[in-house]
Order: sequence, then C-alpha cells, then structure tokens
Amino acid sequence: MINLLMLPILIPLVTAIVLIFIGKNVFWQRTVSVISTIGTVLASIFLVRYVHLYGIQTLDLGSWQAPFGITLVSDMLSALLVLTTSVIALAVLFYSFRTIGVEREKYYYYSVFQFMIVGVNGAFTTGDIFNLFVFFEVMLMSSYVLLVLGGTKIQLRESIKYILVNVISSALFVISVAYLYSVTGTLNMAHLSVRIADVEQPGIITVVAILFLIVFGLKGAIFPLYFWLPGSYYAPPAPVLALFGALLTKVGVYSIMRTYTLLFYHETGYTHAILGGLSLITIIVGVIGAIAYWDIRKIVIYNIIVAVGVITYGISVMTPESLEGSVFYLIHDMIIKASLFLLVGIIAYITGTNRLKEFSGLIKTYPLLGWTFFIAALSLAGVPPFSGFVGKVLIARAGFAEGEMIGALIVLLSSLLVLYSVMKIFINGFWGEPKAYEKKPIGSLFAPAVFLIILSVFYGVSVEWIKPFFAQAADVLVDPTIYIEAVLKE
Repeated sequence: MINLLMLPILIPLVTAIVLIFIGKNVFWQRTVSVISTIGTVLASIFLVRYVHLYGIQTLDLGSWQAPFGITLVSDMLSALLVLTTSVIALAVLFYSFRTIGVEREKYYYYSVFQFMIVGVNGAFTTGDIFNLFVFFEVMLMSSYVLLVLGGTKIQLRESIKYILVNVISSALFVISVAYLYSVTGTLNMAHLSVRIADVEQPGIITVVAILFLIVFGLKGAIFPLYFWLPGSYYAPPAPVLALFGALLTKVGVYSIMRTYTLLFYHETGYTHAILGGLSLITIIVGVIGAIAYWDIRKIVIYNIIVAVGVITYGISVMTPESLEGSVFYLIHDMIIKASLFLLVGIIAYITGTNRLKEFSGLIKTYPLLGWTFFIAALSLAGVPPFSGFVGKVLIARAGFAEGEMIGALIVLLSSLLVLYSVMKIFINGFWGEPKAYEKKPIGSLFAPAVFLIILSVFYGVSVEWIKPFFAQAADVLVDPTIYIEAVLKE
C-alpha cells in the first residue's frame, strides 16, 4: 500500500513515454492521456484517504533507509496538492481537445503534458532537497516545450526570457543546495531539519535560507522577482496558460512553505520578516497590475501574483492559524486560477480578442458563461461563502493576533481590489450593448471550467467537512517533529 506514493508520479511518467511511441496518432494520444490522468486522480484520492487514516507515508527507494537513500514522503499537505494537481490536469486535458490544435497535438503535446505532471507531483512528494531540484527541472523542461510549442512570434520571444530566468534560478538552486550540504552533510529534508537544529542556525544557514528564498521566489513570482511572469504567461494558448497559472508558481510557493517551516524555522526574526515584507509588496504590485490592465488575460495573470503574496504572508506569520490559512488558500487558488484561465480562453475564442474594450454584451448570448464567470470572480476575491474567504480570513486573523495590523489589513483590502479587477471584466465584457458575434458552440470547452467552478464552490461551502484534512496538513508545518519522526523512523 505504501507504493501508492509512487503512482501519481509513475502513472504520468509511463504514459509520457508511451505517448512518444504512439507518435502522430492524435486519437490514441488523447485516449491514453485521459485514461492515464483518470488513473492518477483515483490514485491521488486513495493516497489522501490513506494518509488521513494512517498518517504520513514514506517510501525509501532502492532499500536505502533515510537519510542515506532517496525518500518519497506523503504527508497530508503533499497528498492534497497532488490530488489538486491531478484534478486540474484532467480538466485542462479535456479542454485541450478543442483548443490546442492538431499541429501541437502531433508534436507530442500530450507527452510533454504528462511529463509536467510528473515534475509537479514529484516536487510535492519528494523528501530530498536535491531531488526537489531534479523534479523542478523535469517540470521546467516540460514548461519550456509547452511555452514554445506552436512557434508563434510572441511564444518565441517570451520563451527566451523565461528560459534565461529559470536557468539562472536553477544554477542558484544547485549553489544553495551545495552550501547547505557543506554545512549539514545531508540532503534528506527531515535530517536537514535535525542537523540545522544541532548547529543552531549560524549565519551561513541564514544566508542559505535567503538564497532559497531567491530561488523559490523566482519560481513563485515574489516581488521583485515576478518580472518575467506577466509576459511569459501571456504567450501560450489557454490550456497551457491554465496549467502554468494553476501549478508552476504554486510549486515555488510550496517549496517556500516546506523549507521555511521544516528547515529554517529556528531563527525566524530575520528570514521570515523579509518574507513577510516581500509578500506584502507582492500583493500591492499584483493588485496595481490587475487594476491597471484592460486585457482579460493580464488581469487574471496579475491576480496570480496577488495570491502568491497572500499565501507567503501567511507562511511568514508562522502560527498554526496562518499556516492552515495558507494551505487552504493555496489549494483554493490552484482550482480557481485554472477555472478562470479556462473561462478567459472561452471568452477570447468567442470574441477573437483579449482586449476588454473591444467586446461587450456577451451575457445576452452566453448567459450561463456570464454567471459562471461571476461566481468565479466572487470566489477569487474571497467573498463568503466561497473558497477564497476561509483562507484569507484565517491568514488575516492570525496577522491581527500577532500584532501585524498593516499586513492583515493589506490582505483584507486586497480582496476588494481583486474583486474590482475581475468584476471589471464582468461589467464591461458581459453587460453593455451586445456586439455582433458569430454564435459558436462552447459546450466541450465550458464543461471543464464548470467542473472546476463547482469544485471550488464545494470547497468553500463544505469547509467543516474538509477542515480535518487541512488541520492535519497544518500540523506538520507547525510541528516539524511529526515529519521528522515519520521519515527517520525515530
């Protein structure tokens, strides 16, 4: 049963390899991808249930026990993120059938898609800091291909910047890991926590902590390291954008969450204060961008940056309530961002543009699309009882309890401005004088987006039922000894 940890990584890996040999047969590529991704979702559901019932699960590869071998670790945080990733991947996969185009499909789109899921799920599951780097690289190499696949001018231009930033980030990652290994003599994250506690976090460990913040901040798009994101994410087609917006930055945020609660939690006065300050500036910059633009893609892209700031601010406060809020908000944002990018893709498909001032009155022809977008906007902004409300309230309440009045107020006020930015799309794009559009069938595009919106609504209104799962996820972040004992078998 412990091998269940491997399935969300192994299934997409085997699928990606098989799809390479299927080659140009689009029908079989689609069929195999769907069957495989459904299998990954089912394996992830069983994994969440198993971890909930029996606690943290570990798998020592090659029979080398931790900390000497490579260890996979699935606690509740990891399991929930793997499940969310798999569900989003399934929705985006169905959406891709109508939107990605046969030319991209023939050039191994579905194989690269599955490799990306391998990287994301692997990053969430690994218990080894170097293998976190390895899974990052699998994820990033897949994203390079997905970003450039199709070869349009904007894709080629933005891919140069995206690759350059990530190459630098990867080099810094290796340097940071090398420094950490030179001080502690281990790469296993549970063992690292023990060793860092033994050396009482001297200055070099604080330097390494800041280096890791730079590395993961680049990948997660924290201020001032977010500069690459708006242009790079604007370039690819809608399903790729949904994958990127929902998953890639969240792996960076997860890495900050894991390292700053498991490794660098002994002296929080300096490292976490910097993280908190940068998080608040990130929220402000993201809100300004979301309000300033009249391009529907750019508005939602800048809202990614806002969410990253909110989550990392919760990590910086470092209380049980704030960490639970960050976990809750992290998963909420993955689901709602994926659905919003799918909806924005449908709007662009209907109108032929992303420019908000060039279309209006869509609700007359597509009322269901309009009201679905309205619900997504409310959820994104954190209007009760939708899913964004719970996480933000927990984070803000923890901030107030710790005397972080300004930070907590910025988190709360950001909700109003985020609501304004997305309601701008609803008011100007769906209301107003209807313009003449060719009536297009959107059923197969609309279904995956509606599925994610329903999931988001359920996530918000069933908070009492799912709260034990998130409390269990937060417990490991609050008390690292739970994780350490499970991995090192102490």
